[in-house]
Amino acid sequence: MEEVQKKYIEFEEEIYRYLHHEFTRTALRRAISSFREARDKALQEFPYVKEERKKLIKIKDSVISNLDYWIEKTMKAVEKSKGKAYYAKDANEALEIVKKIVGTGKVIVKAKSITSEELHINKHLERWGNKVYETDLGEFIVQLIEGRPMHILAPAVNISRERVAEIFSRLAGEELPPDIPKLVKFARKFLREKYFEADIGISGANAITSDTGSIFLLENEGNIRFVTNAPPIHIAIVGIEKILPTFRDGSLLTEVVARYAGYNAMSYVSIISGPSKTGDIEKTVVYGAHGPEELHVIFLDNGRKEAAKEETIREALRCVRCGVCMYECPVYAITTGYWGYIYMGGIGIPWTAYVAGGFLNAAPMAFTCITCNRCKVFCPMDINTGEIVLRIREILREKNFEMPFLIRSVNRATVNEEKCSGCGICISVCPFKIPEFKNLKDGKRVSYIGGACLGCGVCISSCPSKAIEAYEFKDEKIYSLLKE
Repeated sequence: MEEVQKKYIEFEEEIYRYLHHEFTRTALRRAISSFREARDKALQEFPYVKEERKKLIKIKDSVISNLDYWIEKTMKAVEKSKGKAYYAKDANEALEIVKKIVGTGKVIVKAKSITSEELHINKHLERWGNKVYETDLGEFIVQLIEGRPMHILAPAVNISRERVAEIFSRLAGEELPPDIPKLVKFARKFLREKYFEADIGISGANAITSDTGSIFLLENEGNIRFVTNAPPIHIAIVGIEKILPTFRDGSLLTEVVARYAGYNAMSYVSIISGPSKTGDIEKTVVYGAHGPEELHVIFLDNGRKEAAKEETIREALRCVRCGVCMYECPVYAITTGYWGYIYMGGIGIPWTAYVAGGFLNAAPMAFTCITCNRCKVFCPMDINTGEIVLRIREILREKNFEMPFLIRSVNRATVNEEKCSGCGICISVCPFKIPEFKNLKDGKRVSYIGGACLGCGVCISSCPSKAIEAYEFKDEKIYSLLKE
């Protein structure tokens, strides 16, 4: 129990430290507003995607229910395309494979990949005597401050433009203004030469198809194209849940992810089916033309098969990393990725427990989630994160890892009847369905919150008219953040 208590204290201290960090609050407020507006516009323009996602759910479920078959089939497809396929049961096996390919004394450029974060790969590559450059702009910023990603799609979502200007100014040796286009231009110039100096490029994959062994990579910045095309060796580290049966399924995923991530279309969709090749001289195919001479694909389990055995938990393997759930989560909105280990937010709880961190690291995360299931409402893969979290809590209790609620902003909440519009949102978001309607003497309908309130705070953050107020609250700062 001492180890559990220590983990709880460390988590609580970190969460509370960053709750009071003004740079983090400012950056996150801007990001959430921008994302929701972009996502809503994309879905309005391409409404059919809401039906397309249902097809993708069925496809993902069919693979998850028979992983061994699809892993073997996909590895054969990669080999047929002259790539080299490897299976890694855990992070240690994956690192051994990477070490044999990379060796020492190399320059390595990396694309954004949370799967590679499971391996803590940068630390190991540098320890083996290599130089590593993150090339995604957000990951590059995080690397410079020796931090960790705070969001699946936007690793530096918690870092304001003013802070980025400070970071880049130190690297440039001159003062750069907090002007976002100018900051991006500086990063572009600095990183451009690294691609062509590099010996090896490392990426993840949004999907890999079993019929052709094709890797799908979605991006907007253009860095992944350089990482996977300029160096002579490309290593792709792919979670086994990323397998899709057909090339057409990869195209389906591309549409769904783009729209739910808030884009009409991604700027770049790279499809890699083996090392570069040419057949221009007498139609004789030679591998290693202008692009990489070698393609190495590492299929990583690292607990995914174990998660797939649990009927409730396996839904988490549907995740397509669109990031929607985090931008809609009332807890993430005030904690960012500090509510996480490697994977973050509510969806990060099963991924931490089974894949990257273990149940002890997942414990404080699981008892922080308020199980409002707002994430499920917006998730394109219909992942029931609330039910998953409740199941993980059961397992944690069995392991004696149970913890109290960590973020409890109020002991009870009450409704300001003058402000209340009677919309009922508080009723729909409450994980325990405690609020109810009542009619005032003048006929106005308002919400009423009874004495059973557990003080999770989700109604406070969701109320559009800011009519829900707290009394007997524990932390005035957290309460004010929820009210925003």
